Amino acid sequence: MKFGMNLLLWTGDLTESMLPLLASLKRMGYDGVELPIFDLNVDKWAAWARRLDDLGLERTAVTVRGVEDNPISPDPAVRAKGVAMTCRALDCSRAVGATRLAGPIHSALGVFSGRGPTENEWRWGVESVRAMAEYAGRVGVMLDIEPLNRFETYLLTNNVDAARFVRTVNHPSCKVLYDTFHANIEEKSVAGGIRAAADVMGHVHISENDRSTPGKGLVRWDETFAALKAVGYDGWLMIEAFGLALPELAAATKIWRRMYDTEEALARDGLAFMKAQHAKWWGAKGPGHARAGAAAPRKKAKKAKKALVKKAKAKAKRVRPTPKVAKKSSRRGRR
Repeated sequence: MKFGMNLLLWTGDLTESMLPLLASLKRMGYDGVELPIFDLNVDKWAAWARRLDDLGLERTAVTVRGVEDNPISPDPAVRAKGVAMTCRALDCSRAVGATRLAGPIHSALGVFSGRGPTENEWRWGVESVRAMAEYAGRVGVMLDIEPLNRFETYLLTNNVDAARFVRTVNHPSCKVLYDTFHANIEEKSVAGGIRAAADVMGHVHISENDRSTPGKGLVRWDETFAALKAVGYDGWLMIEAFGLALPELAAATKIWRRMYDTEEALARDGLAFMKAQHAKWWGAKGPGHARAGAAAPRKKAKKAKKALVKKAKAKAKRVRPTPKVAKKSSRRGRR
C-alpha cells in the first residue's frame, strides 16, 4: 500500500514555488503525489521528473475533459479531440514518471443534457476510452476511469456502472478509480460498490464528505477500509481534498469556506488517518498504532495455544492403551 497526496489542494500546475511544499510532504511520510496535468508541455514534465526523483516522491496524475473535448459529444471531431487531449496527457504522465492517469476522462465535467446517458453516448464513451486505453498501453501508463456524483456528470455516477463500462472497454490498461466522496453520495452500499468493481479497481481517492480532512467527516470509513481489505486492494490511497487556494477550482468544486486550519495540517492529519486505518485493517505497524499492533501478538498467542492443546490431545489419543479382548479358543485342532 502506498500513501499519496493530490496537489489540487494547492495548485493546478507545478512551479518552482511548490518545491518547499513537495519536500515537506516527503518529510511527513508520503510515498508520492498526484499531479494535475492541465499544461500539456511534455518537456516541462520531463524536467519535473528529475526534481521529483531527487525528492524521492513517486507520482500519479489526474486530468479532466470539458465541453470542447467531450468524449461523448455527438460531434465526431469533438470526440476525436477528447481522445487526442487525453493521449497528450498520457505523454506528459509518462514524461514525469507517473504510473497512472486518473480522472473523469469518460465525459465532460459539469456538462449535462437534461437526461440520463443515451445508448449512443455510452457507445461513444466506450469507443473513446478504448482508444485512450490502447495508447496508454503503448506508453506504459495505467488509465483510471473515475465515476463522479450526479451533480458533476451524468455518464458514470456509481461504481457498478463504472465497472460495467470498463469491462466493456475491455483493455488491460483501463481500470476504475473509487472515490470515497462521490461514493458517499451515490452508492447504496459502500461495500457493495467496492465489491462491484473488485476485478477492475485500480486506484482509490480518499476524500471526506465535505472535501476537507479525511477522518473528520461522515464518510463510512470502517466499511470502506474493510471492503478494500476484503477485495484484496493493495494500491494507492490518494488523498483528494479541495480548498480556496485556486479560485477557479473552488468555483468548480463548490468550496465556499475553509474547513481546516491549514493545507499542511490537512495533509499531516490525513496521512496519520490513512496510516492508522491501514494498521487497523491490514495489520501494518507504525507510530501511534500500538493498540492496533498489540492485537496481533495476542491473536497469534491464542492461535498457538489452540494448536498446542490440539497437539496434546492427539498425542494422548495415540498412547492410550487398547483394551484387551479375550481370545476365543479354537476347537478345530481337537476334532
